[in-house]
Amino acid sequence: MARLLSVFAALVLLGACGATQVDEAPENLGAFKARVLHVFTDKALQWPLSRDAEANEWAEPMERAMNARLGRYQGKQEYDVAVTLEGFMLAPPGVPILFSPKSVAVVNVFVYDVSGKTFLAEKVQMEIFEDTTGESALVGSGHSRTKAEQIDGLALNIADKVEEYIAEKHLEEGWFAPREAETDIDENASIAG
Repeated sequence: MARLLSVFAALVLLGACGATQVDEAPENLGAFKARVLHVFTDKALQWPLSRDAEANEWAEPMERAMNARLGRYQGKQEYDVAVTLEGFMLAPPGVPILFSPKSVAVVNVFVYDVSGKTFLAEKVQMEIFEDTTGESALVGSGHSRTKAEQIDGLALNIADKVEEYIAEKHLEEGWFAPREAETDIDENASIAG
């Protein structure tokens, strides 16, 4: 009995961890500006055990989340970002505590440097899980969330993971560092003006 109570307490504490929010503080993305944000969902596979959902039900939530997260950067260099939804499993109602599956999605990410005419990332695969709340940790999100809520949550987590990934690449590899030629043009324009 004591073990069961300690597991229950751990699940509640785990669920209390902060969930991904739409309006989280921006990352350091240097001179990044999204020219186009592409979302492709039409070939997504629904995996076994998943709640039924059409691939096109993902398009609008993913576009909204990507625009909220990456559309807010107003750097001087344009990049195209594409995300393809490859597959998903929306957690069905399970048996509380014994079988409480989490929803998951797999996406491929592409980042294209418009000025440099080159791909920075090509088909980088990511596996994204839904956030856990105190309630969903115990009974599973299939009981505590609607299908639309599961899709919205995963769409936001996808956008969050893509934003974190490109911020990490900028930090490690200087993906969005200002280019000298573009900096010189900006300085000359301000001097002439």
